[in-house]
Amino acid sequence: MQSVSHSNISPQAPQEVLIVGAGPAGLGMACALADAGIASCVLEANSLASIEQPAEDGREIALTHKGIAILQALGQWQDLPAAEIAPLRRAHVFNGDSPDHLAFDAEGSGREVLGSLVSNHWLRRVAYQGALKRQGLITIRADSRVCGLEIGAEAASLTLSGGERLTAQLLIAADSRFSNIRRQAGVGAQMRDFGRSVIVCRIKHAQANQGIALECFHYGHTLAILPLNGDCSSLVLTLPADRATAMMAWDEAQFMQWVSSELRGRLGDLEPVGARHLYPLVATYAHRFAAQRLALVGDAAVGMHPVTAHGYNFGLYGLSLLAGLLAEAKKKGQDLGGSAALQRYASEHRRNTWAIYQGTNAVVKLFTDERPAARLLRRGVLQAAQALPPVRAAISAQLTGRQPGLLRQLRSLVGAS
Repeated sequence: MQSVSHSNISPQAPQEVLIVGAGPAGLGMACALADAGIASCVLEANSLASIEQPAEDGREIALTHKGIAILQALGQWQDLPAAEIAPLRRAHVFNGDSPDHLAFDAEGSGREVLGSLVSNHWLRRVAYQGALKRQGLITIRADSRVCGLEIGAEAASLTLSGGERLTAQLLIAADSRFSNIRRQAGVGAQMRDFGRSVIVCRIKHAQANQGIALECFHYGHTLAILPLNGDCSSLVLTLPADRATAMMAWDEAQFMQWVSSELRGRLGDLEPVGARHLYPLVATYAHRFAAQRLALVGDAAVGMHPVTAHGYNFGLYGLSLLAGLLAEAKKKGQDLGGSAALQRYASEHRRNTWAIYQGTNAVVKLFTDERPAARLLRRGVLQAAQALPPVRAAISAQLTGRQPGLLRQLRSLVGAS
């Protein structure tokens, strides 16, 4: 891609919004805009087949109640088969070799479950189905690689690899945590490469998972079990990148024997279901969520470490917020690329995400530090949380997406003492 050029653009019949990235965030953004009567064109570098029939990628997404409510408003939740939605009833956190655990549940929240788990490829599928239902206001263009970008006083313009130029009032980047649009627009990002990778796969087990997620912070690696329907769960293994690459070469018998040993017999006999997938672990946080005629959504704005399961939920919160603000601007006859709505979006989305992003990274840092002092500290943190029900309730509230948020609950707790 070429460097961004800030110049005056005199477009002819500009489109309202251009969205780069046809993942669930980009397509969800297009659907939310369409429901507000705003037309958009979604550009995707990959093939249309990859959008229509997304391949299984091993990733299971934990959705908060707030995230689910947004999917329901978009009509996407209703398109998910019931069998593809697994309840997350409780979460148990283990530290090192200790048999004790810290438990979280939805008690006191008015909910039966902490949230729900849905496969990433299903979220991609229903996002595409939602876009098809709004064809009058959504255009999807696959095999469309952006090679140039201009942002001017009147409009934003993209040049495609074939030379075609598209213009709109607003450009929205939804092209992953390594966003090319973000970079070419001159917006930097805080990037944290953990030097680790994640191996994900489905496993079948002899004992029922009872809807309980297991987060095992072992020394040298973290092993999580996400409960799915039936006798299956999703295994999420985080470990140093070189070790992860080596383990990907293990045969199924060696890998499952190792996993069974690390689970200390929990869930009984194990066997693999499907392929293993490997992902590098890098967290990102854009320096700005909006600039002149530009907004960032999804991972292009905030790319989370998966340990607190907020990543896709943050994407949903952001697109819902931005769509609402743009709907207000349209009703008032305002320019969609004007600064007022975009700056309000940037401010509110930062307020909703910054503390949790930093807190998540702090948790990861503590629970992957293998020095003796750090091991003592993490044991103490879990023991303190176990002894303070209000703290556990505050964390559960954040997991379920309820308000008030974690920080406000902790402030209330301190103020009452």
